[in-house]
Amino acid sequence: MLMFLFLVVALAVVVTAVTLAVVGGGESAVLPEAAPEQLQDLLPLDRPVGRDDVESLRFPVAARGYRMSDVDDALARLGAELAERDARITHLESALAGAQAAPRITMDKPVEGNGQ
Repeated sequence: MLMFLFLVVALAVVVTAVTLAVVGGGESAVLPEAAPEQLQDLLPLDRPVGRDDVESLRFPVAARGYRMSDVDDALARLGAELAERDARITHLESALAGAQAAPRITMDKPVEGNGQ
């Protein structure tokens, strides 16, 4: 019976100590709110995105995966840059095809025949 009473008192002391440490320790003892993680490896704004930028891109983990807004922003930026590059490639290919199809003007004198 004495052992049971000792265990009950010890349990009450532990519960009281934990409760005071978490709640009753004053404002400084309460754990501060954790700031939400923000995207650290931003894509460069002053130059086109390169392969190294995409490989080093890391998204912060949220409660249920990744933050949708961070992923959506990065994908929108990558999609816009890919569309811009595709348009530039199409423009350059059409300019090259036009240059190759244009008649060539030479400065050589035509060879005169025998008059036959």
